[in-house]
Amino acid sequence: MATWAIGDVQGCHDELVRLLEKIRFDPSGDTLWFCGDLINRGGQSLAVLRLIKSLGERTIAVLGNHDLSLLAIAERNEAEQAKVNPELREVLFAPDRDELLDWLRARPLLHVDRALDFMLVHAGLAPRWTVDRAENAAREVELALRGDGARRLLLSMFGNKPDLWHSRLQGQERLRATINVLTRMRYCDVRGRIAYREKGPPGTQRPGLYPWFEVPGHATRDIRIVCGHWSTLGRFAGLGVYAIDGGCVWGGELIALRLDGEEPQFVAIKSTRPRPPGKFIE
Repeated sequence: MATWAIGDVQGCHDELVRLLEKIRFDPSGDTLWFCGDLINRGGQSLAVLRLIKSLGERTIAVLGNHDLSLLAIAERNEAEQAKVNPELREVLFAPDRDELLDWLRARPLLHVDRALDFMLVHAGLAPRWTVDRAENAAREVELALRGDGARRLLLSMFGNKPDLWHSRLQGQERLRATINVLTRMRYCDVRGRIAYREKGPPGTQRPGLYPWFEVPGHATRDIRIVCGHWSTLGRFAGLGVYAIDGGCVWGGELIALRLDGEEPQFVAIKSTRPRPPGKFIE
């Protein structure tokens, strides 16, 4: 019985199947953690959603920014949904669309397993967040996504403000700030203000900005963190953080990380997709 975390799939169904074969995934006993962004850009989003949903309790998937974007688009009228890219249209107009979207909406933004000593999140944590604070913030958004106010939240979710989470925020601004931290953060300043435009590898950012896990004086967290979202960071292990977005959709690799051994173990398969020159990944 193994537990594996898998990086951003982004609609790369064929690569996901190859990776599951390589790690010898056993659906009768193994568990898969997905760090979000299951869909978009790889061309096979519908197949990815169907596959991961079919695994039932053998999977834990947190929401990424692309997943939330799909849920928001699904709240628009049919004419507007028909204008999105063909890959997302295939999901939005599939016969099992409602089942897939309901399943996706019920995914958490954060998962903590104290027995394994790992937390799973798509992007990152605000510098001042403890584990408890992060869990509480995530639960607020999850309750809103599953409640009567879900449509309002999804339609007001987009926007770079607030770019700094603080406890005085209320209502939709508070929820949007939490979503931006958990699903969009890469770099921030020492206070935690997100620098959305900075997408390159560490060392390319403007002065005064830090990778979210390197901010001086950040809160102490007594757990290891698995995240994705940052393909230009790629495979990374340090400071209690394991980053596993290998940029598969951009010709990189799809990464799995075994969580239940004495030491985490990386396994990956190479993508055969072309890598756009100079592309910074969103």
